[in-house]
Amino acid sequence: MKTTIVVGNPKPASRTRQVAEALLDRLVKDDADRQVIDLSDHSAEIFAWPSEVMSALNERVAGSDLVVIASPTYKATYTGLVKAFLDRYAAGGLAGVTAIPVMTGGSPAHAMGVDSHLAPLLTELGAVVPGAGWYFETSSMDSLDTLADEAAARYARTIGQLARLAEGVRIP
Repeated sequence: MKTTIVVGNPKPASRTRQVAEALLDRLVKDDADRQVIDLSDHSAEIFAWPSEVMSALNERVAGSDLVVIASPTYKATYTGLVKAFLDRYAAGGLAGVTAIPVMTGGSPAHAMGVDSHLAPLLTELGAVVPGAGWYFETSSMDSLDTLADEAAARYARTIGQLARLAEGVRIP
């Protein structure tokens, strides 16, 4: 299985990245084909058109089976890095990808941002979003392992239900 994490935090090696990696570590059995795209490493090219580097990263995401799109909360929504990266896709550009939206923040007041802003954007791009996004309060970093276990179990159940459903439906 091809998995990719896209991190939209302007700070490299951020807590947002740690949260996304913790989730994927627990959710995926074999991560032999995993790539982490830390957009802070590509900030100089993200607005370059055309860009071979950005095109390759976009192709990687569009060709993945499972993607975690992770962003800190900025102004009650995702960062400009995430927006600029996802703007490179045409409508339907993530068709065939299952995408889990993850947002981190310092207050529960912004918890709805993951489902009211990021998840709809991923759906608009054609990705399948398996249930509610995961909002992680950064004050809970001490409990990251436990909370990632719980989130992964929730996504595993939903993805499992969809897999069982797929066995009984006609797929053209």
